Amino acid sequence: MQAKRLVITIDGPAASGKSTTARKVAEKLGYLYVDTGAMYRAVTLEVLRRGVDPEDEQAIGKIVQSVSVALKPGKDALQVILNGVDVARDIRKPEVTRNVSAVSRVRAVREFLVSLQRKLGAQGGVVLEGRDIGTVVFPGADLKIFMVADLDARSQRRTLEMRSQGLDAEDGTIAEEIRKRDLLDSTRAESPLARAGEAIEVDTSRLSIDQQVDFVVKKAKELLSR
Repeated sequence: MQAKRLVITIDGPAASGKSTTARKVAEKLGYLYVDTGAMYRAVTLEVLRRGVDPEDEQAIGKIVQSVSVALKPGKDALQVILNGVDVARDIRKPEVTRNVSAVSRVRAVREFLVSLQRKLGAQGGVVLEGRDIGTVVFPGADLKIFMVADLDARSQRRTLEMRSQGLDAEDGTIAEEIRKRDLLDSTRAESPLARAGEAIEVDTSRLSIDQQVDFVVKKAKELLSR
């Protein structure tokens, strides 16, 4: 009999550590890693490239009908394929970050990407991270984690991340952008950021990435051993 392959969801607000943790957990378990936030960023990048207002839901709905988004494991990092081209670096630019919440609110965008995400996780053996994975995309997931961290820790992480990519970043500006993103994500009508009732909350403010990864892997192995 084939061993069970889990569906693991890791949700949480921006810069809570979920992306790196999810990727490393997937590596340790031999699972597929799905960065759903990158998928929303890819659609946002396409919206901006076409010169469409991120608040124009009708125009964005038309874009979704003709856009292609895929994720592929790369040699050093996850490849985010937008219309056949890897845009993994472009989707992290400040302009995309400022507008992704607005684009993510559009129902047509969420329906399009949630369908793709469910296909990726249909067979199990997957770690998906985002904001509504445990509540909307895979409400029946085997293991649900909800990561949180204080604003100072998150803004410092995001600042370091952006500077490592050669982008300009100031702690104060980043903190304000994260605060606004939290508000938009948690109050939007379509699939708001929320903790699933059965999700395990992990405060990563003072945890290293290794500690976060070890915690999730331990929980997964406990489930697999039952």
